[in-house]
Amino acid sequence: MLAAAIKSDYKTAELVPADRAMLDYAHRLTLDPASLGRADVELLRDHGFDDQAILQINLIASWFNYINRVADGLGVGRP
Repeated sequence: MLAAAIKSDYKTAELVPADRAMLDYAHRLTLDPASLGRADVELLRDHGFDDQAILQINLIASWFNYINRVADGLGVGRP
């Protein structure tokens, strides 16, 4: 199942190049956001994403990073 493969390690999942580029961007945005630049946005454009889609990718990944840090900081889900 694709969802399980992505959850386990998206880099080993059978993805189309555009989906892999999107997940690579979200992964880097999560781990090292300062390393991203115009070339990374252009790479997403090269894979067919327009400005609106690129903004949505960024906002969704950023929101999940934010809300997870809020929950972690408050101990949500931990005894």
